[in-house]
Amino acid sequence: MPKQKSHRGAAKRFSFTKTGKVTHKQTNASHQIHLKTTKRTRHLRADGFVDNAAEARTIHKLLPYK
Repeated sequence: MPKQKSHRGAAKRFSFTKTGKVTHKQTNASHQIHLKTTKRTRHLRADGFVDNAAEARTIHKLLPYK
């Protein structure tokens, strides 16, 4: 039986915590940093969590071996 392939684009963008929550990188954190306040850029370094349960289930299906 062939192995199931994972979605490599999703693998680059999402990761999981030990409890199974899906994390992602914050948006607006990659360019024009000098226009943002120091507090804002500091908070953008932290990972965000996927709040929508349906999206989290979809991401888990795309990454079966994580």
